[in-house]
Parts: sequence; structure tokens; C-alpha cells
Amino acid sequence: MNRDWIATARTLSEALPYLQRYTGAVVVIKFGGNAMGDDEAMADFARDVVLMRQVGMNPVIVHGGGPMINDLLSKLGIKSEFVRGKRVTDKATVEVVEMVLSGLVNKRIVQAINDQGGRAVGISGKDDDLMVCEADDPELGFVGRPVEMNVQVIRDLYAAGIIPVIAPVATGMADNETFNVNGDTAAGAIAGALKADRLLLLTDVSGVKDESGEVVTELTPEQVRDLTEKGVIAGGMIPKTETALAALKEGVRAVVILDGRVPNACLLELFTDHGAGSLIRSTVPRVKPRPA
Repeated sequence: MNRDWIATARTLSEALPYLQRYTGAVVVIKFGGNAMGDDEAMADFARDVVLMRQVGMNPVIVHGGGPMINDLLSKLGIKSEFVRGKRVTDKATVEVVEMVLSGLVNKRIVQAINDQGGRAVGISGKDDDLMVCEADDPELGFVGRPVEMNVQVIRDLYAAGIIPVIAPVATGMADNETFNVNGDTAAGAIAGALKADRLLLLTDVSGVKDESGEVVTELTPEQVRDLTEKGVIAGGMIPKTETALAALKEGVRAVVILDGRVPNACLLELFTDHGAGSLIRSTVPRVKPRPA
């Protein structure tokens, strides 16, 4: 008998406790980084999401699209500036952001999931007032901070067997302005409002690293704050860990920061003992936590 078939059967058998554990669970996935620009990686991600839905989970996808936004801004001759890692967004820029995120990127992900046999529907934070924002910082222009969430539309979609794919564009409280929302921030706010079982932040690094440069597989909020104060957590990892801590405070069971470039990263995290990346939750039990 082919050894590959035996290995596949064994893997499926070993995954059973995890499949049972996550039946009915809401898992919010922030999808972004290099994987979005590669057709094969996009197809692999879509296949994993369809599998998650097939075994009874409720995946919710929130995506970014920074490189695609940069490309169109460049073609239109619109300069893009960043302050503390966030894009300064004026009226012209926010129109481009909405076109790219709600149009090009969102529908590409929806199509990829549908091509793998799933049922996906693309929406943005503006639909049904899913995400209502205030200005995050006057210096940043139309960059929003979610202050009101209406996630019933998401619940309605996954209750109908549909995978929601959400663009991080939102409505303003004052004059119905359009706001650009950081993808991690949007994913954290949505996960918190849904009281999600897991928030998976897919990125281009392997996870949170300690002083020696090794990935820390499990952390508490206290450990995250300690590493941040020491300057070990720095740069682009700071907004991700801040999102993780805010999501935990809102009732998300656990947050994982993991490398989206790794094939089947979401499945490795959810359905194996080893997991993937750095799992952050309020307490780290003495026994191995992945199935819990």
C-alpha cells in the first residue's frame, strides 16, 4: 500500500480531536501579505478556508491590500505617506483605497474561495453599518478607529453556510465619510464583537520573537507587554500584538500571529499539536493547550 496514503489517513485520524473541538467555532482570519499576490498561495489559502467550513467551523476573512493600493496610487500619480506605520489618507487616497479593497482585492478572494467549492460573499465594513468609525488621528486623515460594530450581518452569512470576506473600509459617525481601517485593527474589532474562538493574524514573519530571536509559541498578555517595554517587540509587530491584546480584552478566546507564507498555516495551527506561530491568550495552562 502507498505510504503516502497511509500517512494521509493517519493525519486525518490524529486531527479528529481538533475537528471535534472546533465544530461550530468562529475563527476570524486576517489575510494579507505576500500570499495575496501569488495565485498558487491564494488558491491554497482558499482551499484551507473551504475545508474549515466543510468540517463545521465558521471562518470569517478580513483582508488587507496595501501593495495593490500602492500600485494604483503610483499609476494615478498620488503620493502616499506613512506616519507611525499607518497610511496618511486624504480624500483622493481613500477613494482609491475603497476601489482596491472593496473591488479588486475582495472579489479576487471571493472568487478563489468559490473556485475551491466554497460559498463566499464579499462585503465591506460599510455594509449594514458593520463597522462605524471615528478618525483615529487628525494627522492621518481618513483613517478610522472602530467605535460601533454591527456583526449580525456576519452571523447571518455564516449561519447560511456562506464564508464572509470583509474589506476594511468603514463608515464615519459624523457625516457618513468613508474611512480606511488598518486590516489588523478591523480583524480584531470584528473578532471581539463576534467573541470569536480564534483570531488568526497572517503575516510575513514566523511569529513573536524573544530576546534571542526565537519564536515564542505561547504568550500571556503580561509577557507581550514585558517584551514590548524591553523593545524586543518593535516595529510592525507592535500593532499586531496591540490588536491581539485588545481582542482578548473583548472576549476573543485566543489570538495567533503566524506566517501566512507557510503552506496550510491555518490548518497547522488549528488541527495539529505543534500549531504554528505565536499563540497569545490570557492564561497558558500547564498542559499542551492547542486542543483546548
